[in-house]
Amino acid sequence: MINNKTIAVVVPAYNEEKQISLVIETMPDFVDRIVIVNDCSKDKTADVVLKYINDDRYNTTSLLLKPFPNPVIPNKYNEADVLVEKIEREEIKYFTKQEVANTTPEKDRIILINHLENAGVGAAIASGYKWCKDHRIDCVAVMAGDGQMDPAELEDICRPVIEKNIDYVKGNRLRHPSAKYVIPKTRFFGNSILSILTKIASGYWRISDTQTGYTAISLRALQSIKIYDIYKSYGMPNDLLVKLNIAGCTLKEVTIKPVYRIGEKSKMKIYKVIFKISWLLIKLFFYRLWIKYFIRDLHPVFLFYNLGFITGLANTYYLIKIMKAFIYGYTLSYEPLLAFLFLSVFSMQFLFFAMWMDFQDNERLYQ
Repeated sequence: MINNKTIAVVVPAYNEEKQISLVIETMPDFVDRIVIVNDCSKDKTADVVLKYINDDRYNTTSLLLKPFPNPVIPNKYNEADVLVEKIEREEIKYFTKQEVANTTPEKDRIILINHLENAGVGAAIASGYKWCKDHRIDCVAVMAGDGQMDPAELEDICRPVIEKNIDYVKGNRLRHPSAKYVIPKTRFFGNSILSILTKIASGYWRISDTQTGYTAISLRALQSIKIYDIYKSYGMPNDLLVKLNIAGCTLKEVTIKPVYRIGEKSKMKIYKVIFKISWLLIKLFFYRLWIKYFIRDLHPVFLFYNLGFITGLANTYYLIKIMKAFIYGYTLSYEPLLAFLFLSVFSMQFLFFAMWMDFQDNERLYQ
């Protein structure tokens, strides 16, 4: 605990039998629950974790936790609260099929959730989030099962959630002085590109290092989004940021050191995922635009973005005519040239106004 607030760490793990021991043994004492989600590993990850569950040196805790503590007692004023709790109890059917391996989960510090099918790192984190939400954990952090996150930095990640009521805290390796020397160049480049796209898609315009998994989230934020709908693969951090922005959640970044080459090679292939996540971010941008700025609250941002897109699309007609004239060498009248210039200027102005207003509207969420 920190300041009498409960702390849990979700650890997604897939084939981490060599590294999971390091994660468990170095976990700080203030962590009340270590929720390890074994994503149907093919190795002995589950067996290794079970040994630690049976070892009192690592699994002892005085904090008893039960799911859905303090249930809502129905009365004529709280029908909505009763409905929300009912939805929370029943939504487990939307998550990856799973089993809790512990015989006494209410007493154990280490919780092992075994996925019955491999679903991806995002799905594993979602299952861990669900367990923590049901048990009303105040602050839920995420640390990878490969041991590439420094446990000494965990307190800095969690404290803004506990002390300042920040909804979501994420580490930022790109701010660290060693970033350009330690992070592999292909990963640094890929991370930078995805960070730029995520700024636009999510509305958190001041963030970077969007692909880091070292994060902490508040109970309020977990209750504000559909956890089971989080993207199941490596685009999970980007998808989560969009969902948090739509829910109006505050965000803070904490500088952390990049950690590589500690014995476990990352399973992510940057060239394979960058295009996939980029397409995801394009879809998420339009999703946020419609949900946040049209359906929930009609905002000029929606109008300016769409005017920019419409004039831009209309301009392709004149662009094609100009390109054909250039390729085939015939002379054009001034009409398509002026129309192209006119629509280009207006399209850029509409888009810049939309981006500026989007930035201003979301500035209050960045702490």
